Amino acid sequence: PPYFQAEDGIRDKQICLVGSEMCIRDRTRRKHDKLKRDLEIAGEIQHGLLPADMPQLEHYSFAAVCQPADQTGGDYFDFLEVGSPGDNTIGLVVGDVSGHGVPSALLMATARALMRQRSLLPGGPAQVVGNVNMHLSRDVEDSGQFMTLFYLVIDPVQRSLNWVRAGHEPAVLYDPLRDVFEELRGSGVALGVDENWQYREEYRSGLLNGQVILIGTDGIWESRNSEGRMFGKDALLDLIRKNAAYSAEEILSAIIDSIKHFQQDVEPEDDITLVVAKIKTG
Repeated sequence: PPYFQAEDGIRDKQICLVGSEMCIRDRTRRKHDKLKRDLEIAGEIQHGLLPADMPQLEHYSFAAVCQPADQTGGDYFDFLEVGSPGDNTIGLVVGDVSGHGVPSALLMATARALMRQRSLLPGGPAQVVGNVNMHLSRDVEDSGQFMTLFYLVIDPVQRSLNWVRAGHEPAVLYDPLRDVFEELRGSGVALGVDENWQYREEYRSGLLNGQVILIGTDGIWESRNSEGRMFGKDALLDLIRKNAAYSAEEILSAIIDSIKHFQQDVEPEDDITLVVAKIKTG
């Protein structure tokens, strides 16, 4: 009868709709799983771009960490061999791309490659950063992206520092004998803002045994706990003071452990990158 035929037709349509919804959910799940795996692979690749080993330099110890808030991030650090072969001059780089996630990770990888390539050519820190900024500015034109960067060159023979600050927070130099913190300041806009910006190189001599140098990103002192309170720079400086007698690795571990204890179960909102250099007695 027509009644039963109509009922069968409705039931068939319902089965088709259910089947279609199941297919859509299955495709969505598979796309989500693929995207998740792709991000994991991207994170692994990005992690592989970071130095696996710390520089081996007489009378110096180094430690560094980079912890992205997502699978991929916009922070990075690097160690560069600069100057003439055999003089042991070393460059420390810390960068922080605006935002985080895949777009920031791509810009970070580009900046890393440009810094590595340019540091092999003649020229001081101001020329290196200036050239990198010119190329990066053209790449990110009209995108609104930018990257802060701190580039520090340590000359162990002259016991001196040369650096360029491109919109980044100043590095910190701590002298435990005088219990004095000194900020390594300087003027300069972030990379990607003005391709014609002329960066200025800063200089400091007279490095002493026991001094500690720290370069970090704002994800450290802006880390928040469950109450919304920030970790703060004062807590960071206090940790440097209390652990200044130890190696760079121990100083870094004390800082990272303290941040984790402060945050407890709160997920980080920003990437955290930290480089510590310690001038050893000898």
